[in-house]
Amino acid sequence: MAKLNSLLKIEGTLDGMTFYKGKNGYLVRTKGGISKNRIDNDPSFVRTRENGNEFGQIAKSGKLLRQTFTPLLVDVKDPTLTARMMKYMAQIKNLDTLSLRGDRNVANGLQTLEGKTILKGFDFNSNARLKSVLLADIQLDSVTGEISIVDFNPARQLYSPSGATHVSFMAGIARIDFDAQEKELQWSPEVNLSITNTPSAVGCLPASVPVGKGELFYVFKVSFFQEINSIQY
Repeated sequence: MAKLNSLLKIEGTLDGMTFYKGKNGYLVRTKGGISKNRIDNDPSFVRTRENGNEFGQIAKSGKLLRQTFTPLLVDVKDPTLTARMMKYMAQIKNLDTLSLRGDRNVANGLQTLEGKTILKGFDFNSNARLKSVLLADIQLDSVTGEISIVDFNPARQLYSPSGATHVSFMAGIARIDFDAQEKELQWSPEVNLSITNTPSAVGCLPASVPVGKGELFYVFKVSFFQEINSIQY
């Protein structure tokens, strides 16, 4: 790093040199860092390459999982979702005992019971976690993907936002093949109820069960509405 003694006070990059203003005046330094070619080929950076390969793999897997459920998430705004998903994908990848370091992946990690357990109960919206909103027990039929609630009382078994008059439920079932990067999602008709003390049975049955390779994922969505002049918003 050198100090710039000139009538021209430059800031920015020029001919491989970076000019900037520091607390001691205008300074200049040459472009630093390690070249991509060296990282890609130097044996000293083998661990860097391995970590990069695995990071890319979990990023791709997390993106696939998020995109699978996009039809159900269009009204969910959570800026932490991507980072939280990456964290869980990394944990699942680490459970891959079949691949060499640098090639460990989510698909193999999900073959383990522990890998499947990591995503159990994952909340796509951390601002309204399911357990903090829904106080009733839900039942899952893992064969059909149906999610049901017996004798559900909306007024007593929900923490509803202020002004909400109605609640809707939907169930989704997806099959995701992380190796082939393929996905299929099916979801149920929406069950819409007034938030009153009237108990009722809730049943959300997806249209069909996706077939093929990959893992099955089950999701449950709770949405709140406010009715004004017979229209729900």
